Amino acid sequence: MLLASFFKRLIQRGRLTLIDARNRVYEFGDDALRELPAVTVKLHDRALEWRLLVNAPLHLGEAYMDGTLTVEQGTLADFLELLLANQMTAPPGPLEGLGARTRFLLRRLRQHNPIRRARHNVAHHYDLSQRLYRLFLDDDLQYSCAYFANTRDTLETAQLQKKAHIASKLALAPKHRVLDIGSGWGGLDLYLHREAGVEVAGITLSEEQLRVAQSRAMEAHVEQHVRFLLEDYRALEGTYDRIVSVGMFEHVGVGHYADFFANIAKLLTDDGVALIHTIGRSDGPGATQPWIEKYIFPGGYTPALSEILPAIERAGLIVCDVEVLRLHYAETLKAWRARLYRNWREIAAIYDERFCRMWEFYLAGAEMGFRHQGLVVFQLQLAKSINALPVTRDYMASWEHAHAATTASRAPRVRRHA
Repeated sequence: MLLASFFKRLIQRGRLTLIDARNRVYEFGDDALRELPAVTVKLHDRALEWRLLVNAPLHLGEAYMDGTLTVEQGTLADFLELLLANQMTAPPGPLEGLGARTRFLLRRLRQHNPIRRARHNVAHHYDLSQRLYRLFLDDDLQYSCAYFANTRDTLETAQLQKKAHIASKLALAPKHRVLDIGSGWGGLDLYLHREAGVEVAGITLSEEQLRVAQSRAMEAHVEQHVRFLLEDYRALEGTYDRIVSVGMFEHVGVGHYADFFANIAKLLTDDGVALIHTIGRSDGPGATQPWIEKYIFPGGYTPALSEILPAIERAGLIVCDVEVLRLHYAETLKAWRARLYRNWREIAAIYDERFCRMWEFYLAGAEMGFRHQGLVVFQLQLAKSINALPVTRDYMASWEHAHAATTASRAPRVRRHA
């Protein structure tokens, strides 16, 4: 089997047992190197062997979704950890290298996101049933990297700490006008108004998120102070004292970075501050994994810092602070995956088993990407004026300390029956 040569080259640490569609058994790896799990997988379709050889990054996920590849020993997360950890040190084969180069050359075309296409891409992922997200996210529906002071933190605690961590970098004052680009289900904006007394405008391209966020603002009786709009950042007018964007920049597309930061500069007051929180890659520019692009985030891309900074500089913005969060998202994804398993039957009743396996592959693969493939989270603090912020970072720690521990009992809950 030609696929055997692929795995023989790839698996150097841990142990993989492969059972092909004819029930022949192959062993790969080294039992003496036990820092990675031992996994057994079975192929149920002879044609899958060729598909994996031609384009494993796409067809592996499809095979797991369709049930033509099953994990017989260990878990899917174990299998993906074994593959991705070994991939970091194994030289790419000729087909793998060709596929990666092709994806890189085509990435600007695939990430071309004019407003109409951006709306379609957002709807693909975020306009799914809100019941799905309520079954694996925290009570505040935070769908971005949490902030774990330690791995014993609950998901709710870590997401609360994330909101405080972001708010601390905005240097907020009462009555500040805040713009949130990509406001999700509204939890961060409600938090900023409640804790800092600011006026917030949150924009999203998801009709489902907009409906939920507006409902939450009305339930909290703050709809005059926290407004949510179905709008693209490129169509906005006016100015804001603060701009925040969490988990949205991954949808902008590398060909639109100049426009994005030019609009940030246009929308900020002269003494304004912006905070951009985005997944990124620590190993330089690349291309979106094809299975993720097809099934999860069409038009999406996680950038290298070297791709972001030139666009910031050309927009005339000053980089005031950069923080790299490394394993926080791995722990967040692990918590989401545990809740997915706990609510598997209910999610399958909303969609089906194939959808559940797709979501499992997404969450497990993303987690292992953060553990083994150089994925990180960047938090970039930007300003237009060199005098916009204090000269030391003490104000961040002071705000975070004062607010992080005081809000848990007051945090608004999302009604589970809605």
